[in-house]
Amino acid sequence: MRAPDGSPVSSPVSSPVSSPVSVRARDYSWRHAGRSTPAVSGLTLDIEPGERVLLLGASGAGKSTLLHALAGVLGEGTGPDAAGEEHGSLTLDGIAPQLARGRAGLVLQDPDSQLVLSRVGDEVAFGAENLRIPPQEIWQRVRTSLDDVGLRVPLHHSTAALSGGQKQRLALAGVLAMQPGLLLLDEPTANLDPDGVEEVRAAVERVLERTGATLIVVEHRVSVWADVVDRVVVLAADGGILADGPPSQVLSAPGNRARLTAAGVWLPGNRPAVPEPAAQHAGSELLVARGLAAGRGKRAPAIVSSVDLALRAGTSLGITGPNGAGKTTLALTMGGLLKPVAGTLRATAALAGSAGTDPGRWKSTELVTRIGTVFQEPEHQFLTGTVRGELAFGPRRAGRLTETEIASLVDRLAERLRLTALLDANPFTLSGGEKRRLSVATMIATEPDILLLDEPTFGQDANTWAELVTLLRTLLAEGRSVVSVTHDAEFLAALGGNVLHVEDGTATVRTTAQKAALKMAGKEAARK
Repeated sequence: MRAPDGSPVSSPVSSPVSSPVSVRARDYSWRHAGRSTPAVSGLTLDIEPGERVLLLGASGAGKSTLLHALAGVLGEGTGPDAAGEEHGSLTLDGIAPQLARGRAGLVLQDPDSQLVLSRVGDEVAFGAENLRIPPQEIWQRVRTSLDDVGLRVPLHHSTAALSGGQKQRLALAGVLAMQPGLLLLDEPTANLDPDGVEEVRAAVERVLERTGATLIVVEHRVSVWADVVDRVVVLAADGGILADGPPSQVLSAPGNRARLTAAGVWLPGNRPAVPEPAAQHAGSELLVARGLAAGRGKRAPAIVSSVDLALRAGTSLGITGPNGAGKTTLALTMGGLLKPVAGTLRATAALAGSAGTDPGRWKSTELVTRIGTVFQEPEHQFLTGTVRGELAFGPRRAGRLTETEIASLVDRLAERLRLTALLDANPFTLSGGEKRRLSVATMIATEPDILLLDEPTFGQDANTWAELVTLLRTLLAEGRSVVSVTHDAEFLAALGGNVLHVEDGTATVRTTAQKAALKMAGKEAARK
């Protein structure tokens, strides 16, 4: 066995596996600085060593905040979690989480915020090194963890070159290599393709069988973890616990199903109530690609080649494919944020107006009013200190509206996307689902003709998912074009339109969104 630098590593001598951890919460609350209401409030909860818990609740119910508290990172450092007000008690094995570092391992919603080193092998080894695991054992853990999560790249591979889904696997591998007694997973499969979902779930199961660790996993899609956990806890939006018990009892009892559906929980077999998509009426061509090749940089090799498409007003296009296939790179190229490696991308007069035909040459004010791009990681496009400031930033820069009109627009968007109570909050303190809705709203605010969305349904409960679908359908009916990079089969079916499938370096329009969604759903069902 050799480390990434090529040096040999002697046969491993196993360190003791961390003991499973118990969790105790007594009337626990946490309020972020600058927020009028707590993110978590009135929580009393006992989790025994070795229990496997699925933590559910509406978007914004405090699930991620609770995981951060259990990991001991609330009230620490200089980030958005650094300042706040805490009440009640929260302990791991009877001691405060801040004093139990190393007993808990946390995989964050945004893997980019968790990665610190430039090479894959070093990144996975980092946590174990900080726990003073013997060097001769670390690299065995690194390889085992990477194999477990299905991330098959060289140890010296650049972390910056990974796709969002691959980074998610890498973050999980780093935590698995630490072998913590408490495994905290915050939407670990949200940005993964169906194969990746199965590999990650299987990896977690193997680790739990091997170590007996306690598991708390947050995931909106209940079906992914329902047969892995032995307990389901549902947080109430106004504090405390809405439901708690075995999966069969919590998810199937008639009385519970009605309450959980109202709370936006994704119950197995329940599809959010949205009408069938209306027929799309294609308008003028807006963006035309011919022989387009996309890569990360003008001199970089193409990740996706020979793309031919014409994007029309009033139509939806889904971009699908496995993790690492180049979906995001293609979308960023279509959005004028990356230069094509080869071929052409041309904006028609209907889109460009007087700005010219090359989106890559447009000024920022020209771009945001024509093509609005929502990144996979919402934090990467936050620019101000409040939600209100984020919503007003684009329209103010575009210069089309008065301050009174901007204020009215901000209020309307905030109400539409359930952000009104958060207008004065720091965007970085929002939940993952709230951050995603905010990033979508900031692009809608500039009224672009094309809206490009990368994993738009990440972090959404069933209610906010349906509201987002309804909003995007309204934009389509107004003649906008919506392009979505997604693994969400139900979302594809709900929006309709066409699908561009990216795999093995090529992108082809395969089928309608409804047929593509059925195919994706069939693959997922076959794995269960």
